[in-house]
Amino acid sequence: MTSADDYKYMARALRLAERGLYSTHPNPRVGCVIVKDGQVVGEGWHHQAGGPHAEINALQQAGAGAAGATLYVTLEPCCHHGRTPPCTAAVIAAGVSQVIVAVEDPNPQVAGQGLRALQKAGIQVSAGLLAAEAEGLNCGFVKRMRAGRPWVRAKLAMSLDGRTALAGGESQWITGAEARRDVHRLRARSSAIMTGVDTVLSDDPLLTVRLDDVDVQGQPLRVILDSRLRTPPQARLLGLPGNTLILAGEEALAGGAAFGARVEVTGLPLSDGRLDLAAVLRYLGEREINEIHLEAGATLCGALLAAGLVDELVIYLAPHLMGDTARGLFALPGLERMQDRISLDIRDIRAVGSDWRVTARVSG
Repeated sequence: MTSADDYKYMARALRLAERGLYSTHPNPRVGCVIVKDGQVVGEGWHHQAGGPHAEINALQQAGAGAAGATLYVTLEPCCHHGRTPPCTAAVIAAGVSQVIVAVEDPNPQVAGQGLRALQKAGIQVSAGLLAAEAEGLNCGFVKRMRAGRPWVRAKLAMSLDGRTALAGGESQWITGAEARRDVHRLRARSSAIMTGVDTVLSDDPLLTVRLDDVDVQGQPLRVILDSRLRTPPQARLLGLPGNTLILAGEEALAGGAAFGARVEVTGLPLSDGRLDLAAVLRYLGEREINEIHLEAGATLCGALLAAGLVDELVIYLAPHLMGDTARGLFALPGLERMQDRISLDIRDIRAVGSDWRVTARVSG
């Protein structure tokens, strides 16, 4: 039977897991707490890919105190050799008597096998405590393991009358400084920042994380969707440190030589002259991209939304009006009946400086 203390210790493990929010890619964010006789004897979290997992860090802190203890962990312990040895072997060797897991690992290499290995060794096992919270922390990892594609989070900024730019294209700055810093935190937790070539041509963005108070393990991959390879070689983001990937139609690849070795250009299938967006996301999933931060114009955002490929919207509402000739959020032709509407499940609304941030999931 689950107790109040069980919730308390798993909640603590989730807070520990959050410390890896910006650094564990492509691995999940995991936290672990070891408790014996009502006292915490060990804590740990996964710091970065290639380093010890959360359970190993907690076991090292607990030492001999792990024998006969209860181990709380936000993701099922691994049972396979990857970059590090299996955590199940270490848990068994430490003499832990009970393991409480938030969520089973969706990785096919684990998928319940870790729990079964612990049970076979005589350890009491249970799963499902604060599972929704654990999955939410690793929405991209879970999406990639279950669906073969990353979690797509579309960031948008608009006026109260739903406009993103003036008719002439001017859009800087719709929101205030606090909201812009908040956006950089969203970028920092993402594996890739994605945009379309039209945004590159009109705005010449950097697509980087620029924060002084967050320790980011390298810049996210910058991804440009550019079916006809129209990205100018002098675009600012192409000259920045870190990796830039241009996804183009296969017949346009010959033009990739203009970028030299500093930019990766990859060809993908086209559909009606445009990149097949589902194929784009499958390809990025194969590259172990967990979360995509989408910052693009109405056309690309609308196409991804219409195709059912946007999982989450983060919309910043600025306290001003821009008029009916200004540009809208999404290009969504064909929505002519009320039953064609795209429904959203609003998860959070909060003030960020002088603006409001609305976080919503796409229903269904």
